Amino acid sequence: MFDRRRFLNVLGTAGAALAMKPVFAETGLPKVVVSKDPSCGCCSGWIDHIRAAGFPVEVREIPEIKRVKVRLGVPQDLTSCHTAEVGGYVIEGHVPADAIMRLLAEKPQAKGLAVPGMPVGSPGMEVTGVENDTYEVVLFGPAGQRTFARYQGSEEV
Repeated sequence: MFDRRRFLNVLGTAGAALAMKPVFAETGLPKVVVSKDPSCGCCSGWIDHIRAAGFPVEVREIPEIKRVKVRLGVPQDLTSCHTAEVGGYVIEGHVPADAIMRLLAEKPQAKGLAVPGMPVGSPGMEVTGVENDTYEVVLFGPAGQRTFARYQGSEEV
């Protein structure tokens, strides 16, 4: 027997679930523009990680990468080997894709995210047989810097 009330309840739940879909599901993930030194190999590993997460990627090989960092306002203490731009934010270094997705979903008032240095186990810096570093993803901008997330390897802790 058809239960109209149950049908409308299920339909309402399904409609709510569809309304809560991430914006990216309909529009696709925004393009990540990566600026890197032509001779850097670990940057390619990070780019593969970002592509595997579904981001379209444009790579720009730039011998004077420090100029890009200065132009985009990356603090000296947060620099790494490559710099990317996505959705109006700067991504410095080996930031995991899920942290970037969270940044784009939450849209905090900030310049961007950074993983300073090149921590072992971060995306693009995986080394077989070596213990992964625990590292922070730092949110930076005009209001200063704060920890956005902590990872060990590619797992958030």
